[in-house]
Amino acid sequence: MKINTDFLGIGWSFPPEFNEIEGKLAMTTDVEDINNSLIILLSTRPGERVMFPDYGCDLQEMLFKPLDLTLVTQMKGIIERAILYHEPRINILSIDINTQEELQGEVLIEIDYEVRNTNTRSNMVFPFYKGEATEI
Repeated sequence: MKINTDFLGIGWSFPPEFNEIEGKLAMTTDVEDINNSLIILLSTRPGERVMFPDYGCDLQEMLFKPLDLTLVTQMKGIIERAILYHEPRINILSIDINTQEELQGEVLIEIDYEVRNTNTRSNMVFPFYKGEATEI
């Protein structure tokens, strides 16, 4: 028996895709929709959405700061606040910042969470790149 998870929502796939056969926009549901929502939240700067100026997570401000314990703690706080205010479907279990590839310009943001209405645990990894626009 499949559990009804309609309350978790249905949203556009990210990035938006079209089903050519049906002539419709591809949609996502359940945990996939939550993960897409988190990706959009973490990659949006506050102020980019005209009708929701507070929506987003201002990680871009940290691009050229030294990656030390203070910055990692600050990043976790910004991510936690953004999720708390803009993704009500989940409870954060942990946020880890993986800096093993920092010399290559990559920081992995690992988010473990629990879906509030189903108590289902899930996670996602968001790659945050500190790169220059050198490849044109």
